[in-house]
Amino acid sequence: MARDTKYLLIAMAVVMTLVFSVWNVLLNNFVVEKAAFTGQEIGILQSLREVPGFLAFTAIYLLLWFKEQTFALIFLALMCLGVAITGWFPTTYGLYMTTMVMSIGFHYFETVNQSLTLQWVDKDESAAFMGKILAWKGAASLLAYSAVWVLMEYFNISYNVVYMLFGLVGLIIVVGLWLYFPLFRQAHQQHRKLILRKRYWLYYSLTFLSGARRQIFIVFAGFMMVEKFGYSVGEISLLFIINYIFNMLFAERIGRWIGKVGERKALTVEYIGLICVFTSYAFVENSYIAGGLYVIDHLFFALAIAIKTYFQKIAAPEDIASTAGVSFTINHITAVFIPAILGVVWLTSPTFVFLFGSALAASSLVLALLVPRKPSAGNEVFSTNKTAQDVT
Repeated sequence: MARDTKYLLIAMAVVMTLVFSVWNVLLNNFVVEKAAFTGQEIGILQSLREVPGFLAFTAIYLLLWFKEQTFALIFLALMCLGVAITGWFPTTYGLYMTTMVMSIGFHYFETVNQSLTLQWVDKDESAAFMGKILAWKGAASLLAYSAVWVLMEYFNISYNVVYMLFGLVGLIIVVGLWLYFPLFRQAHQQHRKLILRKRYWLYYSLTFLSGARRQIFIVFAGFMMVEKFGYSVGEISLLFIINYIFNMLFAERIGRWIGKVGERKALTVEYIGLICVFTSYAFVENSYIAGGLYVIDHLFFALAIAIKTYFQKIAAPEDIASTAGVSFTINHITAVFIPAILGVVWLTSPTFVFLFGSALAASSLVLALLVPRKPSAGNEVFSTNKTAQDVT
């Protein structure tokens, strides 16, 4: 069964990435060309897109009626449907509606998919497997970008057809997965209520800061490339392609390295690296160095696998589903306000925005030093009073 569950997890990840990448790569051009969006409308759309992530904790209540595997496939199908119908509603409110459909499917699927991964994959190999998932996602993203480029540049296919093509292909694959794979038995019955445990406080804190840093990277790093250094659409696309190639080549190796050295050391390396990257963002004046920092930044985020494997090792098995929803909400808290607040700050001091990112990474580094070398239930936080097994 273990091998079959991994195949299902990989297949779902590939479908999600393939379909979402098409939605993402077409979005800015589509909303401007077909719906005459200004900065105000795209800002509202992006804020709406994050609302389901913020409300991901509500997924636990839907699990009262659905098995997690069924839940994941239903909402993956909903995401595909949302993408498929996007081109049919080229208006402001139409795009708000289709974005919400897509986003509900995406965020609820991701919440339960994370829970299933932590339940189905053994602790000893989860880091390597999550790295393999990132590699497959990189390949799916490259396929999506390449296909969109060929279809629209060489065959002049319309936005609507491209959205429908990938959305419906994704939907057909999801139905195939539903029919092909049996309903796998859960080793541990999951809680069907919202759970916050004091002993998980370090995991919650690391997740919160990770979400805040991610928003700075997503919103402002790429924007700086265009505004300050004049990167073209092609050059930005090239940076994305390089990032996904790195994922394909190195993500699984990074996962294996995390499994070998442990979460404490992996997170320490990540946060020291991110302090250097964000500080460099603040003062960089060379476009090539800026592009290099962008790629390095993306690579460091692969080390965030260690946060998930840390939780897997300290969690009670029956808490995983509930805590996955809570952690997704915690991760998205900052998505509601950081882009808007720092967007105002950006007008007067882009340097401060990135130095704020450095401060967040430094705070994460302090927390990373509290991760035990051998985390487990009952050994969630490093202490000098712990036994020798935790300090050797």
